[in-house]
Amino acid sequence: MTSANTGTEMGSFASRFNLQQYVVYLGFLAIFLFFAFMLRDSGFLTVRNLSNIVLQTAPVTIMAIGLVFVMSAGEIDLSIGSIVAVSALAAAVTIASYGMAAGIVAGLGAGILIGLINGALVAYVRLPSFLVTLATMGLFAGVSRSMTDLRSISVTNDAFTGFFGSGSLLGVPSLIWWTVIAIAVGHLVYRETRFGAHVLATGDNARAASVSGISVPKIRLAVLTISGGLAGLYAGRLQAAKYTLGETDLMTVIAAVIVGGTLLNGGKGSIVGALVGSLMMGMLNNGLILMGLSVSDQMIVRGLIILTAVAVSLRDKSR
Repeated sequence: MTSANTGTEMGSFASRFNLQQYVVYLGFLAIFLFFAFMLRDSGFLTVRNLSNIVLQTAPVTIMAIGLVFVMSAGEIDLSIGSIVAVSALAAAVTIASYGMAAGIVAGLGAGILIGLINGALVAYVRLPSFLVTLATMGLFAGVSRSMTDLRSISVTNDAFTGFFGSGSLLGVPSLIWWTVIAIAVGHLVYRETRFGAHVLATGDNARAASVSGISVPKIRLAVLTISGGLAGLYAGRLQAAKYTLGETDLMTVIAAVIVGGTLLNGGKGSIVGALVGSLMMGMLNNGLILMGLSVSDQMIVRGLIILTAVAVSLRDKSR
């Protein structure tokens, strides 16, 4: 076999096996093995600790699914943290006066409505999604604070909290069931439907997508609405609603999505990758805490991971 043939075969193999798409899985495995070795006497590998990691990252995973759709379409949603707070408070206030069914409608409805507002401003007023969601992030953070005068509201409806967060079915926490359902539906829609293909086409080249008959404004409206609705699903996770809910989740969600293989500029993404990215971020937080690192050190590590992931994402888009 000649060297030319060997080079051709190696190039063909490299084109079939793109190592970059497996980086998140290899990174997850490397981080897991690192903590498993370094924290072998600190309880990292106990069933209880690993279960806590999965439970703590479940809400981030659900929000990450919505952000995969948004970023795949070439947009961004910075308002998801504020949506979480408004939705949770809307649900809590409504449950106290009108019961569980009305509370579910209020919580999810608030998330969907804010997503619709974001989407309409981006799709039809043609404002940049970064500026729109940055503005609504601040706007609805203020709304959540004024709704209850900075007080938390207890959710005393056990059926509501059990159904969305603290309950279980067949021995599996309900929060995990919601995450599995969201992952399954999100992956199916993203990979197997015309809508998912249109989202990717819009993010890859919006002008070409429009020429080919895709309604780009409707896609942008839809993905931001989906993001708002999934952020609203967070409302049932805790037994008390507070204006600070979701404030610290934005950075983690964005990190999970980018680390999971969704391009910052759109056109490519992965729901399963976002799940693995979310678990990776949760594992990092857990491991760093067990190692005794401060909150500031954890933020530095998270920031470095996001920076690396963004660099890889932009490099891949430029090819």
